[in-house]
Amino acid sequence: MVIVLAALVACGSGTRTAGNAAEVTYLTSFGVADLTGTMITVAKEKLPVTAVAAIHQRTVAAIIGLEGGGITTPADLVGRKIGDPPGSTIRLMFPLYAKAAGIDPGTVEFVPSAPPGLPQLLLSGQVDGIGQFVVGKPLIEAAAKGRKAVVLPYGELLPDLYGNMLVTSPELARDDPGLVRRFSGALLKGLRYSLDHPDEAGRILTKYQPTQNPEVAAAELRLMPEYSEPAGFPGPLGAVDESRVTTIIDLLGEAQAIPAGSLRAADLVSFELVPKP
Repeated sequence: MVIVLAALVACGSGTRTAGNAAEVTYLTSFGVADLTGTMITVAKEKLPVTAVAAIHQRTVAAIIGLEGGGITTPADLVGRKIGDPPGSTIRLMFPLYAKAAGIDPGTVEFVPSAPPGLPQLLLSGQVDGIGQFVVGKPLIEAAAKGRKAVVLPYGELLPDLYGNMLVTSPELARDDPGLVRRFSGALLKGLRYSLDHPDEAGRILTKYQPTQNPEVAAAELRLMPEYSEPAGFPGPLGAVDESRVTTIIDLLGEAQAIPAGSLRAADLVSFELVPKP
């Protein structure tokens, strides 16, 4: 089952939102949340979560369109409609991405849309693009039946951003660090196996999640290594660099996505629990 969990964590099943982090406190002991989206939420709502491992060393946030749909570069987003769930990570981070792209975020209209309906909205032409993880490309192309997807990864313009993190409550991190390390270690072991054996992991995932397509899941996992272990990453899998977290906080402050001085790296990550070399 740890491989199933790791595959779901790595790929996701559509757009993730910062709301996932809230579930840690109220529903479960652990959760998965995009770090940048969580930063924005923590700064504004004082959400009680702490990250203990990085699933993605680079953000997997993206906007996806279709070939021939008029979107090929970030500048093409001006005047376009983007389907995305309210409060999603892609939406929360868009002002930062727009600043890096040199466009006015107010010139792009985000259309509130439920995650399951996003592909159909794009295919029907009701929106010009949708908020997705980069690994959503195989799913969109499978639904598009021959049309190629155009992916605008946030990470190309914002290379410092992390993607998903394993998060827990500050209380559990403080009171039972051994449990946190064991859970994190097991999850990362499953992630390692999924990245090394994407076809097998896709089949295992489908066994326990029958609605998943094993070929699509495997294709998504084959895209993951450049985000979980990108070129130049010294390791180990799951590591979190404090200076990078501080850089992201500074970027968010400069983009006025969070109040200046509202966060410190230690407010977001339990660095004593993250994997070490």
